[in-house]
Amino acid sequence: MSIHLESSIDRVGIHESVDAVFPPETLERYLSDVAPEVAVVSDDEIADCDAIVTLEHREALFEVEWVHSIQAGVDRFSPEAFEGHGVVLTNSTGIHDRTIGETVAGYLLSFSRRLHTYAANQTERRWEKPDWDEAFTLPGSTACVLGTGTLGRGVADVLGALGVTVTGVRRSADPVPGFEDVYATEDRLYAIAEADFVIVTLPLTEATHNLIDSEAFEAMREDAYFVNVGRGPIVDEQALIEAIASDSIAGAALDVFETEPLPEESPLWEMDEVLITPHCGAFTRDYFRDVGGIVEKNIERLEDGEPFYNRIV
Repeated sequence: MSIHLESSIDRVGIHESVDAVFPPETLERYLSDVAPEVAVVSDDEIADCDAIVTLEHREALFEVEWVHSIQAGVDRFSPEAFEGHGVVLTNSTGIHDRTIGETVAGYLLSFSRRLHTYAANQTERRWEKPDWDEAFTLPGSTACVLGTGTLGRGVADVLGALGVTVTGVRRSADPVPGFEDVYATEDRLYAIAEADFVIVTLPLTEATHNLIDSEAFEAMREDAYFVNVGRGPIVDEQALIEAIASDSIAGAALDVFETEPLPEESPLWEMDEVLITPHCGAFTRDYFRDVGGIVEKNIERLEDGEPFYNRIV
């Protein structure tokens, strides 16, 4: 189905759901000179807009012409449904490379320099040094990144600057700049078997659901760490818990989970070598500017009759 929009957008709504990431008023002010009218809107006001910038899905979004997701992933939305209703859907792919890369670097530095243990000791006023062979440095270590898109390349760029050798896993084994070697998805177990760090940056799709399972954790080294900044359901969480509890892997850093917020009863909260962050790995005070830049670019493209940037449908 081909979707055609008018040559201009008269009213842009900033849905109140973006408040989970940044104050909607900041984006409203950023876009105030871009469109004739920009306003923060509630669910009841969505249908009064031509375009909506949002974090969450609402059925009323099918009544507008164009919807922009402030996230890179679109697993909150159904592209097929948007296409069926004749609504353009765009996303924020491309803005999270550096933020996610630095977040992952922070995880790795915490494990290697034992920073998380010192932070935990501080809460108990405990002065305790690590064993002589516990801490290490990152140069010379290896990381296998599952997903070589924007997030994966951002991780590779930052880790490469820290002296980490980075390999990648993607649908094909075609080379990707920034990655020492690239393996096809079917060879992922071989790819992760020798890595010090296994890092997931994949989007959630039918093909990636539970892609990291007990077999994957069995393939990892016992001294390797697992990192997930993609989506929670890509990982079999119970298999991960069992792998950590049995010392099959050294630990994990997790920004995403099968259920969010992570339930209080989850064993992950109590595990010493597990770092938990609340799905905020891409957060930055410039987030609204990054999103606003894409929206502004697409409004200009629409007026010039050019294709949408980051268009999903």
